[in-house]
Amino acid sequence: MRLKIKVLKFSAGRPVAIISEALAEKASIHVDNRVLIKKNSKSIVAVVDVAKEFVGKDEIAVSSEIVNQLSLAEEDYVIMELAPKPESVWLIQKKLRCGKLNEKELAMIMDDIANHALTEAEIAYFVASVYNCKMNLSEVHDMTLAILKSGMRLGLKGTIVDKHSIGGIPGRITPVLVSICAAAGLTIPKTSSRSITTPAGTADAMETICKVEFTLSELKEIIRKTNACLVWGGALNLAPADDKIIQVEKLLNLDPEAQLLASILAKKLAVGAKYVLIDIPFGKNTKVDKKAAEILANNFKKLGKSFNLKLDCFLEKTEEPLGNGIGPVLEMKDVIKVLSRESPCYKIEQKSLALSAKLLEMTGKAKKGKGISLATDILNSGRAFEKFKQIIQAQQGSLDNMKETRLKHDIIAEKNGKIKEINVKKINTLARFLGCPVDKSAGVYLYKHLNEAVKKGEKILTLYSESEAELEEGLKFYNKFQPLLIR
Repeated sequence: MRLKIKVLKFSAGRPVAIISEALAEKASIHVDNRVLIKKNSKSIVAVVDVAKEFVGKDEIAVSSEIVNQLSLAEEDYVIMELAPKPESVWLIQKKLRCGKLNEKELAMIMDDIANHALTEAEIAYFVASVYNCKMNLSEVHDMTLAILKSGMRLGLKGTIVDKHSIGGIPGRITPVLVSICAAAGLTIPKTSSRSITTPAGTADAMETICKVEFTLSELKEIIRKTNACLVWGGALNLAPADDKIIQVEKLLNLDPEAQLLASILAKKLAVGAKYVLIDIPFGKNTKVDKKAAEILANNFKKLGKSFNLKLDCFLEKTEEPLGNGIGPVLEMKDVIKVLSRESPCYKIEQKSLALSAKLLEMTGKAKKGKGISLATDILNSGRAFEKFKQIIQAQQGSLDNMKETRLKHDIIAEKNGKIKEINVKKINTLARFLGCPVDKSAGVYLYKHLNEAVKKGEKILTLYSESEAELEEGLKFYNKFQPLLIR
């Protein structure tokens, strides 16, 4: 049917079209049905919503994704028709029954995700099926390729290195490591995700002081100037299928191992990395225990070899936050303190040096056993901090951009003792109650770490929030679940 365009001046994150109740009833179209919208030789599949009075019976309101794809203007006319369910829906059902998917089938699913042909509910079923039924390494290899082929490639030359953590532990290592490695002459195009299960991802933290969304051409210019970048990968179309899956994983609070493996490797391959270091923290209240960490590392190495990557893993028992700050601004403050040599910020400096040393040795920038010495020299000399400031300037930012929070509440020790436990999962949840990662200045500041002595009346935590309601909810959560245990 022929309909007049009504432009919606917003991005829905996917193609969305709104039609009137009368038209929906007449055409037997229901909410979340797919429709094919065509103008001349161009077409796009969109998900339908229905409104009572917002649009006329001969109109269709469309999001900016549709406007841009079809080059539409207000009051243009398009053809709309009901679109059939894509074949990938039946493939997802196959995986829900724990069937094995081959390379062609996984490519179909990833293409449909990237092209908005699947709804969030259908993507959620795919994530749940992978979480419940798992995937063997052959499937993970094929899914990595499918994710990679769904997007663009960066096309850089030189000694390209990359590092990735499986996450779960608050504390920002990546900006320090990137600064050290870039100052040493390595090219490290760090494309990071936003937070999935923690109070902040690297992109969330970097966004407190600079832009993190760039086009591919802009990104290449940043890397040309500085040897590095610290950006949000979701803006680059390097792995659009994976970016959409991650959005759904955030809603479900799930991070299936097969998806984690494929996601990380696809993005390393997309930026052209030849040397890859995977950080796998393990321990109580982390994503994995020691045995699972060893299995995961082995799987990463096998898959890395199949893609001709020089890949190594860094396994370390970790049972508390790495730094003092938890939340985008607070974690970035720790990063700047380490780079400016003001403070080691508990374990941030130590781990940053250890991981940087590993990459310097893997690439031959330092002889075996000498990586720590070179990384330490780069950090102590100020070269890493200068490199970091170059990156921030190239990404149109300033170290003065960080916003201070509006509200805070101190938690005071009620007795003498020692910190016997810091429950990482509870600390992460507490920071999210306070507004992380959406409110960049929200979060938690730790004054004490494991096995440190505490005196009655001392501050052990400060809670930060932009909202009185969220601060109150955070305080309730803290009092009920006690993420810090003093004995």
